[in-house]
Amino acid sequence: MPVDDPDAGIVSAVRESFFSTPPARLGIAVSGGGDSVALAHILTRAFAPGEVELFSATVDHRLRPGSAEEAGAVARQMGEMGLSHDILPWREGWDGTGNLQQSARHARFRLLRDWAQMRGLSTVAMAHTADDQAETVLMRLARASGVTGLSAMPQRRVRGGLCLVRPLLGIGRAELRGYLRRHGLAWIEDPSNDDMRFERVKVRRAMGVLSEIGVTPRALSAVARNMAQAREALDWYTFLAAREHVSIDAGDVILAARGFRTLPDEIARRLLVRALLWIGGGTHPPRRAAVTALIDTMRRGGAGTLAGCRVLPGRGSLRICREYNAVRRHHRPPGALWDRRWHVMGPIDAGPDCELRPLGRRGLMACDTWRETGRPHAALMASPSVWRGDELVAAPLAGWPQGWRAEVEGGAEGFFASILSH
Repeated sequence: MPVDDPDAGIVSAVRESFFSTPPARLGIAVSGGGDSVALAHILTRAFAPGEVELFSATVDHRLRPGSAEEAGAVARQMGEMGLSHDILPWREGWDGTGNLQQSARHARFRLLRDWAQMRGLSTVAMAHTADDQAETVLMRLARASGVTGLSAMPQRRVRGGLCLVRPLLGIGRAELRGYLRRHGLAWIEDPSNDDMRFERVKVRRAMGVLSEIGVTPRALSAVARNMAQAREALDWYTFLAAREHVSIDAGDVILAARGFRTLPDEIARRLLVRALLWIGGGTHPPRRAAVTALIDTMRRGGAGTLAGCRVLPGRGSLRICREYNAVRRHHRPPGALWDRRWHVMGPIDAGPDCELRPLGRRGLMACDTWRETGRPHAALMASPSVWRGDELVAAPLAGWPQGWRAEVEGGAEGFFASILSH
């Protein structure tokens, strides 16, 4: 494009967010709002002809009258840009409980992930801007977030096997509106953007006042970048601490008690949070106050429960394991992933009437060999076992395998990798 092209900087910045080897097939999440329409149009200009095949999709949340017609208008607009387009309706909708915006975000990701799988896409571009980043930082400040929270949205993140890229994170909303006007592109204004019931709308209004004292979207985006660099450093030292003080046994995280007591508070917190998420399968860390209280207990050699996990003190060690009550109703057929992380494999002629369940107290009492494993009964009660009706068939982690074995998805190294991959 010509050097004096007013769009050169924007198009170049978007192209650079995909590095030197962009995906051969790229999805674009298009709501119909100005940011996503601009992103779709920019991406049609960002790559060499034939370099990247583009696909677009719109999630119809069905939260207001006319949403289906708006989604249809977006489909026509994407077609005019030469893009394939799909409309993804939120069929189950919102049940009226909990946080509406949070429920809509979860639904949007789930629908986009399923769509990406259907279209054979490993990467989807999202239209979050520098203004969105700034608003996220302010909301996290209001919650007294730490380094991770203030690093806000990463430009690239893998979630549920799908790579989400935010090419506009360094570009402001005003710049994108200028781009849209230069190209005569229409967009839809979501009325919820003016609804003061929503936290983000209140923050957006506050930005106008804060800008007068230099707290601008650009400044807050810079804060997020600085915090992201600090988070990477902290994660690296947490990884090194884990390598020195952690071992994995039967899917449990074993901490050397003396080493854990000597860790700086922030490294100890990060290490404990990663262990809780890896074992408990949560997507968000527990509240900081609860984690801090548990760390204090652990440093005194005490036991505790948090996020579906238990901390059990031992001789010179602290074992973090699954809590039985968190899995006591978790029943799955053989071959299914149990508790979101266990592969339980056995004889091919095991029969269709077998079922994977937690071992529990009754199962533990049926295993005469469990003490020989050296594992505490509280940890083994939450371990996967095989049942046929009321009969225990196998308890691989309790020393009674009977031809069955249980393996954590990703193996022991999966825990260490999780410290650097979130």
